[in-house]
Amino acid sequence: MRAPDPGFDGTTTSMSSIRSLMPGVVIAGLVALAASWLAEHYATPVMLFALLLGIAVNFLSQHDRCRAGLDFASRSVLRVGVALLGARITLAQVESLGGPALALTAAAVILTILCGTLLARATKQSTAFGLLTGGSVGICGASAALAIASVLPRSASLERDTVMTVVAVTALSTVAMVLYPVVATGFGLDERTAGIFLGATIHDVAQVVGAGYSVSTPAGDAATIVKLFRVAMLLPVVLVISYTLQRREPATGVADDRPPLLPLFLLGFAALVALNSAGWLPAVAASSMQEASRWCLVVAIAALGTKTSLGELASVGWRPVAIIVGETVFVGVFVLGGLSLLR
Repeated sequence: MRAPDPGFDGTTTSMSSIRSLMPGVVIAGLVALAASWLAEHYATPVMLFALLLGIAVNFLSQHDRCRAGLDFASRSVLRVGVALLGARITLAQVESLGGPALALTAAAVILTILCGTLLARATKQSTAFGLLTGGSVGICGASAALAIASVLPRSASLERDTVMTVVAVTALSTVAMVLYPVVATGFGLDERTAGIFLGATIHDVAQVVGAGYSVSTPAGDAATIVKLFRVAMLLPVVLVISYTLQRREPATGVADDRPPLLPLFLLGFAALVALNSAGWLPAVAASSMQEASRWCLVVAIAALGTKTSLGELASVGWRPVAIIVGETVFVGVFVLGGLSLLR
């Protein structure tokens, strides 16, 4: 007889399920807390610390008591974090950019993903890897990598590829935060145009904010709004990827092998954007959701780190790294070229 689903058939089963998840969730939470403390004191991206600390306690993921909770944190908690990202965005912010800037940014996202798939094929990597890295570089770094990975078909290398992508885009985003303001100045971009360039090319939100406000307040404001538009593109991009893979992937008889056609976390993301845009989301609630989103994503990446060994990362070779570097160079050159035509 089939065992009843946990959490829906009584207190005993629910409590048993919670107890089975607690060890892994607590480990991921402790790693996330340590990563946040280190990030605050050493001005380093929290996602990078969460990954590295998680990898350092990889041995814990081998214990049966921890495995269920770590799986829950790296999947379910992740999806909640991505859904709550919608509390950051309003349609008014997007409209304030103007048509040309919106078109350029959207084109940069789409073409970067296309570039990723082409580079993946050229280097004999999977199309899924090209989608994962292209979406991460084109949209919002680690958050996009986690969201896209959640709708890709499960494979032996998916978690390793996701961790490697997060490490690479976080490192490149930190380099860009320092280098790109100098590039913007060297090309003679005005404050608003410099902000558009920084917001459309740097991978992670925190680094965009740091780079933008290092130029000027107007540049920082423009960079932040452009970046939020890229975050908003997470919804249609993940939906298209999910729909495309659902049509192309043959059924295997295993439910978890195929991506869901319309992931629930995307509906949550869209609902929060709509509520925030309509002014129905109080400022206190929006702020709390943004902070909750950050913590969920840090906990998820910590859990993902614990499930990854350094030996697995070392086995990926130079090609995946070259793909991510190539995508980063592409989006930078494309946006610079587009801004030169708009000026």
